[in-house]
Formats: sequence, C-alpha cells, structure tokens
Amino acid sequence: MAKDYAEIKQKLRGSVCPVVTPFTSDHAIDFQAQSELIEFQLENGTHAISVTGTSGEPSSLTTEERVQVMENAMKTINGRVPFAPGTGSVNHDETMYLTKKAEEMGADAAMVIVPYYNKPNQHALYKHFKTVADAVDIPIIIYNIPGRTAQNMEVKTMARLAADCPNIVGAKESNKDFEHINRVMLNCGRDFLLYSGIELLCYPMLAIGGAGSISATANVEPKKVAEMHDAWAAGDVKKAQDLHFELMNLNDVLFKDTNPAPVKAALGMMGKIHPDLRLPMDLPSKELQDEIRRTLQDYKIEAVSYA
Repeated sequence: MAKDYAEIKQKLRGSVCPVVTPFTSDHAIDFQAQSELIEFQLENGTHAISVTGTSGEPSSLTTEERVQVMENAMKTINGRVPFAPGTGSVNHDETMYLTKKAEEMGADAAMVIVPYYNKPNQHALYKHFKTVADAVDIPIIIYNIPGRTAQNMEVKTMARLAADCPNIVGAKESNKDFEHINRVMLNCGRDFLLYSGIELLCYPMLAIGGAGSISATANVEPKKVAEMHDAWAAGDVKKAQDLHFELMNLNDVLFKDTNPAPVKAALGMMGKIHPDLRLPMDLPSKELQDEIRRTLQDYKIEAVSYA
C-alpha cells in the first residue's frame, strides 16, 4: 500500500538537521558519537533528522557504511521525529540500492542529490529521478546543489518530476538564485515541500511558503535554528526575523571553508566529537579555527580545548 504522502507533507517541516558523520581518531565511524549528536538535536527542538547528505561526508563512506550510518540513526531516532537520509550518488545503481534500503528500514523520506561530477543533461536527470522514484514507495526529496554538482536542475525538469511522480514530494534547494527558488514553488505547486540549504535563505524560504530548512548550522546551534521555524509557525514574525539575523555571523564563519570542515571543527571545540574528516577533506586552517572558537564564544557556546 502506498504511503500517505499528505501526512508526511504535514510532518516533515521545520528544522531538518543534516547530522555530520563523526569519526574516531583512526577514522572509523563513531556510532556512539553519532547517536549522541542526534540526542543533542532532539533535546534542542530539531524537527527532523537527515544523515549522509553533504554534511555527512557520503563520498568518504563506502556504500555499506552509508547503510550502517542510516541504520544507526534510524535506531537512535526511534520514531520520535521524521527521518530523511541522503541516498543519492553519482552512480545510478548505488542510488537505487540506498534508496531501497531507506525504504526497507522505514525511513520517512529519502533525499536524493542531483548526480555530481558527470553533469547529466536535463532529460537524463529526469530519467534518473523518475527511475528511482518509480522503484520505491517512499517520499523523495530532490537535493539540488549546483555549486557542488556543477549541474542545476531546471525548474521545468523539477516540475515535470513533481507532476509525473507522486512520491517526489519536495526539494532541498541549495541554490543562491532566489528567483529560481520562487519559480520552483510556483511551478511545482504550493504544497511542494521546499527546504533551504542556503543558510541566509532559510528565513526567506519560509516567507514564500517553504517547508523549512536543511541547514548545517543546526549541527552547532540547533535550538536557535529550530526556534526560528517555531516562531514563524506561531506567527511571531519579529522573533523569526531576529533569530535570522542573530544566526548570520555563525552561518558566515561555518562556511568560510568547505562544509562540513568548519562544522566538525566547531563540534570538536564543543566536545561533541573527535573533529576529524577523511581525506581528501581536512580541517580548516588554524586561523579559521581560532575565528570559529571566537564566534562560538560570542554565541555563549562553550568551546573546550581543541585537539
């Protein structure tokens, strides 16, 4: 039986945290730390959880490691909030495999990235996403991030997919072109779940009827990110605006190097994880680490000694 997509469209809103994948000092996945990060999110009001998206370093994980990270997150969440793992890849068969795994484990939705590096044309993008959507009965969120993938899913392609695939229910738009984002909403329908993946557009996305945000900053300051969405939902526009501007300095410093390097550095300073990435990714420069520490202190976030 097909899922009730109307129900998930009501549930999967607000701050969706794309939780990082923590590693031990020898670069193994630290599942205990991952569970503790998820608990930290839920204790601070985060509305939904994602893993193995950009912030989760999926290209540094094997396919089976991605499944393990998804399974551990699913077990930790235990139905308390919606779960929408990233299941996309540059490889079509791997995307199919991971999306089916997400469905099998009972995830609420799957986030599928526009394939990176190989730059498929718009017709190929349509075929890729339609084939994945037709193979599963799980809601699909398209992840459009042209700055990483070197290809933008055009509005007409996304609208065609939304019309032809009932389980393509929304998109994460990590797209600085806000005109494009407005046209996605117009052409895909006002009930299409549109999330901002650009931190400075998280509040503007709500103003045009967006579903919320999937913001890396929520890893570090989950309470304020969630409160911004709560304030908007409660009709407290001024509070939502105030939180939007209050978060700007933190947003800025966390994106002065490639995500998730600054976020992992910050979480290391907070004592949440061992702040390592797998090569070819690495931590930010000492100068940026110092700036991150100062910024955390400005936000009254305790920064412990940094290893």
